Amino acid sequence: MTRGALAQEHFSDAQTLSADYLEEHWYAAYTCANHEKRVAEQLDFRAVEHFLPLYKTVRRWKDRRVCLEMPLFPGYVFVRLALVNRLNVLQVPGVVHLVGFNGSPAAVPVEEVLRVREVLSRGMRAEPHPFLRVGRPVRVKAGPLAGLEGILVRRKNRLRFVVSVKLILRSIAVEVDEADLEPITRHAASSES
Repeated sequence: MTRGALAQEHFSDAQTLSADYLEEHWYAAYTCANHEKRVAEQLDFRAVEHFLPLYKTVRRWKDRRVCLEMPLFPGYVFVRLALVNRLNVLQVPGVVHLVGFNGSPAAVPVEEVLRVREVLSRGMRAEPHPFLRVGRPVRVKAGPLAGLEGILVRRKNRLRFVVSVKLILRSIAVEVDEADLEPITRHAASSES
């Protein structure tokens, strides 16, 4: 490769890098334990777009039962920003780092954030679920989650629809009716790509 061609390749890589650096994406901010809500409050104060998915759960204490809102993904708050502005997030007390590889933050696919938002916006009762790498892929064909894709699992004679965020290896699950689901065959999934 000639010196000019090498310089041109380096220049185009730098342009791509700077474009990614200036473009807004969703990132997962890893937080100190039990600091997710405080971090979200600080992000509000700093006008940083963020998403903290919560679910309601009932906890029993000695003398009473209390309904609490807990993070669906403990230890994580999603933030939407250009990397050039990442200090606005990294300087928030309770934020440890942006999740990534080799010291570089990695963007969370927007589809995964939208899927989680969609589940929660439909008023479905979502709960944390162990991350699934494999399973029976399905698409919801009817009901409030119509069009969403995920993995189907059985738990205590009930069907659960599992939606995952791969970057942080976390999942959530909602109960669904089997009549509202259709299997996704590998052939159909590959033809859509």
